[in-house]
Amino acid sequence: MIEGSSPSVVQAEAAEIDWTAVSDAVSNSVVSIQVASQDGAGQGSGVVWDDQGHVVTNHHVVESAANGGQIAVTIGNRAYPATLVGSDAATDLAVVKLDEIPEGLAAITRGDSTALEVGQDVMAVGNPLGLSGSVTTGIVSALDRPVSTGQIKNSLVVTNAIQTSAPLNPGNSGGALVDSTGALVGINSSIATIGGAEGASGSIGIGFAIPVNLVDNIAGQIIENGAVQHAYLGTSTTTGQAALSDGSAVLGAEVQEVVGDGPAEAAGIKKGDLIVAINDVSITSSEHLVGTVRALKVDETASFTVIRDGKEQTFEVTMGVSPDL
Repeated sequence: MIEGSSPSVVQAEAAEIDWTAVSDAVSNSVVSIQVASQDGAGQGSGVVWDDQGHVVTNHHVVESAANGGQIAVTIGNRAYPATLVGSDAATDLAVVKLDEIPEGLAAITRGDSTALEVGQDVMAVGNPLGLSGSVTTGIVSALDRPVSTGQIKNSLVVTNAIQTSAPLNPGNSGGALVDSTGALVGINSSIATIGGAEGASGSIGIGFAIPVNLVDNIAGQIIENGAVQHAYLGTSTTTGQAALSDGSAVLGAEVQEVVGDGPAEAAGIKKGDLIVAINDVSITSSEHLVGTVRALKVDETASFTVIRDGKEQTFEVTMGVSPDL
């Protein structure tokens, strides 16, 4: 635990979760963020990351401040000026730093998103519609859900997100998704909407959070270097499937192109291969592949399972550095 971090909540066995205690534990570690720039004003949420004054939020919350906008971070009833440290559109994450560190600043306790289970209770904390310190509860509805929120050059912005039923609304972006102990498991980032429906801009009970393990990787790079290097596979893919001997078909990402001298080519992956798993975790689509590779680290070696000519093969691929992100 980080010194000066938010307290962990110990829940009694066989008792209902005490969300009041959880809310109290994280209340000073989740902040409101206001941005003013020549492009207009905006607001969102953020999470106190460490005792050095770093606050993690979404890229889209502070994007307009990249060209000289002003950022204010509100903790409790006090607002503090902050400076943008760095931002990463590919994962929709950013870090700002308080110009002065207030006394008693409490970094949030970080959990482990790989330990999450579908059906687990969670709480979302943030600043929806400018209503600071708002909390909502729900469950983890799904894990490893590929969510696309745009495109950078020729690359999709895809995150294998935590899906939650805890209601999220505009302004929750950049806020905390915590478990019953008050530990951070994700950064709330987006919601699903029904196109054209009345109230489509609000919650319909399907929200998404960036897993804290990915946040730790990206935020750590931003704090240390001011920029991010992303893992690179070196393929172009589409969603495909391959027939199996039992008459069923397995879904995956079909390789349409392999970049010369890239990591995939070096490992032996070829055009026509169907990538069906990475490190024994199933890959179900091209977007799912993008999100899974995005969660890997540069120079990390991962096991890729592919179907080639009806047979399963495994290749060890060492990730390169993305030239586009």
